[in-house]
Amino acid sequence: MRDIDTRPSIRTQILLFTLFGEYILPHGGNAWTSSLLELLNVLGVSERAARSTLSRMSQKQWFVSTREGRYSKYALTLRGKRVVQEGQVRIFEPRRTAWDGLWHMVVYSVPEGNRRLRSSLRTRLGWLGFGRLAPGTWISPNDRRQDVEADTDDLGARQYVVYFGGMRLYFVNNEQIVDRCWDLESINADYARFLGKYEQAFIACRNSFDNGPSIPPSECFRQRFWLTLEYSQFPRRDPNLPPDLLPEGWLGTKASELFNAFHKLLEAPSETFVSETLESGPDGP
Repeated sequence: MRDIDTRPSIRTQILLFTLFGEYILPHGGNAWTSSLLELLNVLGVSERAARSTLSRMSQKQWFVSTREGRYSKYALTLRGKRVVQEGQVRIFEPRRTAWDGLWHMVVYSVPEGNRRLRSSLRTRLGWLGFGRLAPGTWISPNDRRQDVEADTDDLGARQYVVYFGGMRLYFVNNEQIVDRCWDLESINADYARFLGKYEQAFIACRNSFDNGPSIPPSECFRQRFWLTLEYSQFPRRDPNLPPDLLPEGWLGTKASELFNAFHKLLEAPSETFVSETLESGPDGP
């Protein structure tokens, strides 16, 4: 098991999306370059890597850069903001507690020559919790019509997609559908590893706050950031099925409760550190 203080090997682009989604958007939506460099430095990202990634993401129209004198600010484009906000909704989405027994299905037929679009559509559907039932056919017990509509519009794929809502299935039972569409055993094993890594860390952090000495705000920010980033892998794989469809011994709810409690515990000092960093003003180009 990797030590909690070890930085995972993750692309700087993912770090920036997470940073903007969790911290920059709630603090006005834009940040001086120098502030971003300082926050990323706490996360172990070099200035060179940070500047290079900001430039590439601007070229790809995820960010827009504006200058004030000799200083610059970054903000998400509308496209970047929508993707980041969608991700935040999935990460903090409540666990399903009830189900009406109805399924929702997306069927698409993308021209063979447009493989990139087909791949992007599959990625988006997986992120929304759909499982692949058959080629070009994805299914979910949760009504995601509005999300699918927004994603297909963003991809320019609406003409290739049909959404079916409120369906009952026949000739197959729910357990067979779940087994065919999602690898819950593998996801549950990863939940077990997440709990094994963070349960004791949460207790130790809580005891530190209770008894002192307190943890520095910058360290709270760092720990909270990696906690969120590591937990964010689960919405990409866990479809958030209702209890009626989950196997015995499912750990997703317990992991979600731990994540939310630990995330909340670190909130105040983390927000203090980020606010002070963002308000310090531009001290570099």
